[in-house]
Amino acid sequence: MLTKRIIPCLDIKNGRTVKGVNFVDLRDAGDPVELAKQYAEMGADELVFLDISATLENRGTTLEMVLHVAEQVNIPFTVGGGISSIEHVDALLQCGADKVSVNSSAVKRPELINELADKFGSQCVVVAIDAKQVDGEWFVHLAGGTIPTEIKLFDWAKEVEARGAGEILFTSMDHDGTKNGFANKALAKLSTELNIPIIASGGAGNVQHFVDTFKEGKSDAALAASVFHFGEIPIPELKKELKEHNIEVRL
Repeated sequence: MLTKRIIPCLDIKNGRTVKGVNFVDLRDAGDPVELAKQYAEMGADELVFLDISATLENRGTTLEMVLHVAEQVNIPFTVGGGISSIEHVDALLQCGADKVSVNSSAVKRPELINELADKFGSQCVVVAIDAKQVDGEWFVHLAGGTIPTEIKLFDWAKEVEARGAGEILFTSMDHDGTKNGFANKALAKLSTELNIPIIASGGAGNVQHFVDTFKEGKSDAALAASVFHFGEIPIPELKKELKEHNIEVRL
């Protein structure tokens, strides 16, 4: 059985970690480098850093922050936000990132996924998909969830896999920050229809939500932000409880 991963997510804006509800009403959650170090020491399996205003501000992710994080942590970390070229990915990997996450740029130019997979390997390429339900159908949204599209979640996920993505980070905008649990039906469908790992994001509020997404949602990893940033769920306790539910985790 493959080990399930616990991944704290740090949304970065103006050099600080922030957290909102349904992608809005952001509040400060601390220094990203300090938080990264703490999470690595607590037993997080990986980290994800998303520069959430990079696409809107039409700029790349901050390389300096990536460098500082790489100096402090010994676990894999993924960086996303405003990434749209091989050169930018090369620079991020040189600074110490292990993987990159692309979202809006991949939707606008899907060939980018092929190019990155060919150049750096599929294991480096995470495609983040932000989606929300409209009349019972899941649709992809861009630019930090601010721009709706007519692209259907499951169609896009299959294309992403075919183009060489190594993982999909699926965030349900309807669940984000609500602490009501993950979108397990959609996650289970993604996990069943695709052959690459699916990271669940959006909705973690308690330990049971993590248990449910691994069992019902068939998720390979679970990502969360505020419950970790504000100390509501300590990672060592979460992993201990998951183990007690017969979910394989790295202790």
